[in-house]
Amino acid sequence: MSARHFLSLMDCTPQELVSVIRRGIELKDLRNRGVLFESLKNRVLGMIFEKSSTRTRVSFEAGMIQLGGQAIFLSSRDTQLGRGEPIADSAIVMSSMLDAVMIRTFAHNTVTEFAAHSRVPVINGLTDDLHPCQLLADMQTFLEHRGSIQGKTVAWIGDGNNMCNSYIEAAIQFDFQLRVACPKGYEPDARFLAQAGDRVTLVRDPRDAVVGAHLVSTDVWTSMGQEDETTKRLALFAPYQVNRALLDLAAPDVLFMHCLPAHRGEEISLDLLDDPRSVAWDQAENRLHAQKALLEFLVPPSYHHA
Repeated sequence: MSARHFLSLMDCTPQELVSVIRRGIELKDLRNRGVLFESLKNRVLGMIFEKSSTRTRVSFEAGMIQLGGQAIFLSSRDTQLGRGEPIADSAIVMSSMLDAVMIRTFAHNTVTEFAAHSRVPVINGLTDDLHPCQLLADMQTFLEHRGSIQGKTVAWIGDGNNMCNSYIEAAIQFDFQLRVACPKGYEPDARFLAQAGDRVTLVRDPRDAVVGAHLVSTDVWTSMGQEDETTKRLALFAPYQVNRALLDLAAPDVLFMHCLPAHRGEEISLDLLDDPRSVAWDQAENRLHAQKALLEFLVPPSYHHA
């Protein structure tokens, strides 16, 4: 049987996604009660990082250790991948020694090609196209605070980047309406918009996106690898700052999310993470719990020999 991969939210059925985030809530409860639960004992996750990371690295590494397994951190400096070994060759060799591989990289075809030649599950820890693990955490956070997101309205404010693309896939899989407010020329990828059909609405004015929304989310205006565009982006995106006045236009029970790291004073006002409507810290912690549930879902349980 070929391995299950998680390169995009579309790799699972809606039912599977909901069961993963519900399992994330259970695993969170076990950890909060100090219950040791080692479902992945003796399993090893390889983590390949071509982009730097705080949350992705800590959550996957801590998650594997808490489940009784191990994680190996590999930067591109540490592997032959960084010196031009074909991705397929690396995938064949690494997957013969590991139980799963998580990759955080630039080009999305790096993860798809790796997965095509891997005999173990491959997880997309972020590419320039998508960030599906973050959406598991976001959806778990909404479920914990407000119940099902089905039929609700979500506003994405700012850059039509990899996070925005993953929100579009989430709109399809979790069945909510998404409004995206972005400057002209910074729209999300047309492929994802076409897939979503009338679930996604593009607007220019952030106020139009936020009015009545149950969840408002944003991200930094300049993603990794775009630093040379910073000055231009700061000017262009200034009207897209999420602040308390903008949130006031949303539903009374709105939640605000940010995948972090945040640039206070840019995409969010200085005080927004302290607003009671912000759940960004819960959202960040839930990367750990949602990904533990994902690892359990993808990696066959360990077998205990007497």
